[in-house]
Amino acid sequence: MAELRVGLIGVGMMGRHHARVIRETEGVTLAGVADEAGDPRRSAGDAPIHRTVGELIASGIDAAVVAVPTQAHEAIALELADAGVHALVEKPITVDIESGTRVVDAFEKAGLVGAVGHIERYNPALQSLRQRIDAGELGDVYQIATRRQGPFPSRIADVGVVKDLATHDIDATAWLAQSLYSTVFAHVSSRSGRAHEDMVSAAAQLENGIITNHLVNWLSPMKERITVVTGERGAFVADTVSADLTFFENGTFSMEWESVMAFRGVSEGTVTRFALNKREPLRVEHEAFRDAILGLRSDIVTMREGLENVRVAEALLRSAAEAASVKVVR
Repeated sequence: MAELRVGLIGVGMMGRHHARVIRETEGVTLAGVADEAGDPRRSAGDAPIHRTVGELIASGIDAAVVAVPTQAHEAIALELADAGVHALVEKPITVDIESGTRVVDAFEKAGLVGAVGHIERYNPALQSLRQRIDAGELGDVYQIATRRQGPFPSRIADVGVVKDLATHDIDATAWLAQSLYSTVFAHVSSRSGRAHEDMVSAAAQLENGIITNHLVNWLSPMKERITVVTGERGAFVADTVSADLTFFENGTFSMEWESVMAFRGVSEGTVTRFALNKREPLRVEHEAFRDAILGLRSDIVTMREGLENVRVAEALLRSAAEAASVKVVR
C-alpha cells in the first residue's frame, strides 16, 4: 500500500514537532510544508517548502496537519475540506463556536477525517486511567479535578488561557467521565497585561452528575499537569508531565470506638504506582490520525468533540463575565 502523503501547515514551535513525528511515522511521508516564513530550522528535512496552502494542496497531498495560530484555523481548514484533504488541526479547533461549526460541517459534508490535536488524550497516564475507570477499578466516579499551570508562553497571543490551555482539561475530563458538561462556574483574571485572560478557576457538573474543578494559569513558575479522579474505591492521580499514574486505595479497618468510626469516613490504604509503556503522545496521536484515514480504527479527537470543547470554554468565559453559574447551551 502506498504511503499517505501528509502536508504540514506551519513549522513554528509546535509545527516542528509535528514535522519530526510525521517523518518518523510508519505509513506516511512528509510531502511538503506550507509556511510563508519558510523553514529556517530545517524541521522538514528535504520536504518541499511552499509559501501558501494552495501550493501545498496543488502538490498532491492526502492529509494535512494545521499548526498555525488559532485565528487562521478556519480559513485553512475550509480550504483543505474544499480540496478533499483530511486534516488534523491543532487545538482549539477555531476561535469560537460559529467558526468551529462551519469547519465541522464542511468536513462532515465532504466525508473527510477531521481531527483536533487535544494531545492529552494520548498521554500514557490518561490512557491507562481511562482503561481502569472503564474496567470498574474505581467503582462509581465522584469527582475529577485538574491543575494545569506553568510559565507564560509568549507564542500565544490570539486566545486566552481558557481556550488555549483549559480546553485540554475540558476534553480529557469529558473523555474520562464519558459525559458532556452540564453547568459551569468560573472566575478569570488577567495579570500579564495582555488582552486575554491568563488565569481561570472553574467548577462544573457533568450530565452524569460527576463534579469537576479546573485550576489553570500561565503565571506559575513551575509546570504542573495533574488530574485527580476520586471515586468509590479511592483516587487515581495522573501526572501527564512525567506520564505517571498512581492509585490511592481507600483503606478498610475496624474500629472499636463507634462514634469515631461514624465520622472517620474513608482512610488511607495501599498506594500503587503503575508501570506504564511511555510512548510519546504526539506519535500516538499521529498514528490514530493515520489509522482513521485508512479506516482501521477511530480513536481520534473528532472535530465535533473539539467544537464541544470550545463550547464549554465559551460557557466558562460567559460565567466569569456574568459572575454566575451558566448552563452549557447546545
